[in-house]
Amino acid sequence: MSPNRPYVAAELIIALLSTVGNLLVCAAVALNRRLRTVTNYYLVSLAVADICVGAVAIPCAILTDAGLPRHNFYLCLLMLSVLIMFTQSSIFSLLAVAVERYVAIFMPFRYCVLMTPRNAVLVIFATWLLAFLIGLVPLMGWHKTPPDSGNCVFVLVVDMTYMVYFNFFACVLTPLLAMFLIYARIFIAVKQQMRRIGPEQGGRGAARQTRAAASMRREIKMVTSLFLILFLFTVCWIPLHVINCFLLLCPRCSVPLELLLTAIILSHANSTINPFLYAYTMTAFRDTFKDIFLSGSLFLRSFLSSARSASSLRLTKHAWCQCGTFPSNIGDWRTKTRQ
Repeated sequence: MSPNRPYVAAELIIALLSTVGNLLVCAAVALNRRLRTVTNYYLVSLAVADICVGAVAIPCAILTDAGLPRHNFYLCLLMLSVLIMFTQSSIFSLLAVAVERYVAIFMPFRYCVLMTPRNAVLVIFATWLLAFLIGLVPLMGWHKTPPDSGNCVFVLVVDMTYMVYFNFFACVLTPLLAMFLIYARIFIAVKQQMRRIGPEQGGRGAARQTRAAASMRREIKMVTSLFLILFLFTVCWIPLHVINCFLLLCPRCSVPLELLLTAIILSHANSTINPFLYAYTMTAFRDTFKDIFLSGSLFLRSFLSSARSASSLRLTKHAWCQCGTFPSNIGDWRTKTRQ
């Protein structure tokens, strides 16, 4: 099997953008203390999953597009299981964010007890462990018989009953529906709270109402940004799962290769979207990204300036060597230059 060149080119671009963009997200949270919140810890987990998509999953997808590795069925299964694992980790990270926002709105007095950084790390560890186990299910026996051709092709190796009934319905669609319901309830609750604040009155009550209204507006902005991340994740991944359902329900039907590759590219492209969303919708991320780029440009200019200075010094030394002498100190050099 020969690889599809436009597909490979698109995947390589996505891999680069996904890796660099999500590394930037991780760097922003590491450098800016204001970004070290429980919500952002889960977003970092999501960013790590997207980095793995760019650095590991997409190269595996490119290899399987060429039918590689050939005649090594279990290595092939392991590569395909890795693809599933990173997707599942992304979904669980999004679910953790939704639950965290739900607790913040509906259980504010217990938030500081439940949503601690330590608990966030434990949740992240649990989500990755569960995603790892779900991804390894095909390797544990739920797979098709090895194809006679020996080619490593997803639809020839992974059982569609696993992909549709277990992976899609149980592990993808159910969490997505739960998240949409959570965000719908949050939006309704925040809107009701905004209406209850009512018209402002004079004195100290007006100040409290103003602070409460500002807090609600910030919450709406945050939840809107997180909901947009969830919505775009759904838009990017559902087409590929719909194709899997079609292949299961109509095993003798064929899906055009161009359509299948487009759905795969769309699903992987989701890993590049989130850094742009953070920069566009979240001021703290946007400002930190600017600081990182500014620091990087200053470092680059300083490095280039130092390189030019070193080059100039080498040229000066070379010129003195050609004259037969080289000044032993700056005073000698100044004397010679005045002459």
